[in-house]
Amino acid sequence: MTGPRLPDGFAVQVDRRVKVLGEGSALLGGSPTRLLRLAPAAQTMLTGGRLEVHDAVSAQLARTLLDATVAHPRPATGPSHRDVTVVIPVRDNISGLRRLVAALRGMRIVVVDDGSATPVQQADFAQMYSDVQILRHDRSKGPAAARNTGMTACHTDYIAFLDSDVVPRRGWLEALLGHFCDPAVALVAPRIIGLREPESLVARYEAVRSSLDLGMREAPVVPFGTVAYVPSAAIICRSAVLKELGGFDETLRSGEDVDLCWRLIEAGARLRYEPVALVAHDHRTQLREWLSRKSFYGESAAPLSVRHPGKTAPLVISGWTLVAWMLMAMGSGIGYLASMVVATITGRRIARSLSTVETEPREVAVVAAHGLWSAALQLASAICRHYWPVAFIAALLSRRCRQVVLVAAIVDGVVDWITRNGNSEDDTRPVGLLTYILLKRLDDMAYGAGLWTGVVRERHVGALKPQIRT
Repeated sequence: MTGPRLPDGFAVQVDRRVKVLGEGSALLGGSPTRLLRLAPAAQTMLTGGRLEVHDAVSAQLARTLLDATVAHPRPATGPSHRDVTVVIPVRDNISGLRRLVAALRGMRIVVVDDGSATPVQQADFAQMYSDVQILRHDRSKGPAAARNTGMTACHTDYIAFLDSDVVPRRGWLEALLGHFCDPAVALVAPRIIGLREPESLVARYEAVRSSLDLGMREAPVVPFGTVAYVPSAAIICRSAVLKELGGFDETLRSGEDVDLCWRLIEAGARLRYEPVALVAHDHRTQLREWLSRKSFYGESAAPLSVRHPGKTAPLVISGWTLVAWMLMAMGSGIGYLASMVVATITGRRIARSLSTVETEPREVAVVAAHGLWSAALQLASAICRHYWPVAFIAALLSRRCRQVVLVAAIVDGVVDWITRNGNSEDDTRPVGLLTYILLKRLDDMAYGAGLWTGVVRERHVGALKPQIRT
């Protein structure tokens, strides 16, 4: 866990969900979950879970906490908006483009017209008080190519990519730029919320469960973490790193933002998700186009698995935990008994891993139970989303499989409804539980259909292969 030295005055705060064990001698948490043991000197530096950098030793500890994903950055300040150029790729959306440019008053903007039927003109931005440069593709090359064209025209230290169907909320830029105080950070993304007041059922569902909305909790962007990628509808990148990497992959029809995130991570860069910064997006809420978009997202998994083997696994689970739940799913007395034995073995393995830290049996039991429950939710989600064609056939052929699939569909829907219910604006009318579960199932089926379509097209099953760990 190394990287450029953090500047003096930079602070980190331990995540409130991290468990403090052994009277501060170890931290258990992060994403993925890990145990981080602290030396006595490190323990004294943490005051109320907060650490401020003032020398090389504290800088290294802060970096370790950040890279272990158990703490979040608290930068003091950041670059100026004068160090940023905004790149807007657009095709046949002049009204959205004008709305966005009007919200970016005083900023340097590069608009890339990706083959619009009616070309974007300088006169479209009269009296908008921004420095707007227009570049054009005579024929559409796709959003990745449009962003790369805009990137080559930028000469500032940072580039903000904003799609023409978004509108930033007040303070978005300052909240994102602060993260670049960390010289290792190459990309930061805001939370994306709905632009319009949701009226239809699909719109209300999207208000709490849009594929672009990654939630209310700040997080590092890491594969298999709480936030595994961020959408390119709104991101800010460090120009030098982005250009060195070659920008977006123009050969990808979708998922070019996921690919960029993972290539940056593979190159050693850090990425952050900052939900304090808000950017509103004009969600697709007509049922047909909504389902089509979900399927489109699913199609990206297979080509991504070719480029990034192992990172698109729909399931990452311990072998022992998988066996425990498979035995439980058998439904017989022997299956229940065997699953309890395996769960006990899992608990003992966890206890051994925590043996160097002073812990109570109750704490070990809580950790084990949490692991088993998280695995159950993963399995339920995978059955209903990634593997639903197989699950559907199995349910037709076997009564027991039908019961398992039904339980998975209900548990996944209920837990997701409870988890996501607080994501919308306070005045948004919530979606009822049964309606939510129905829309969630349609969402998952559309994504899964796109996933299997991509697998067939690419002739590569990597996007369907689970990761089973020892």
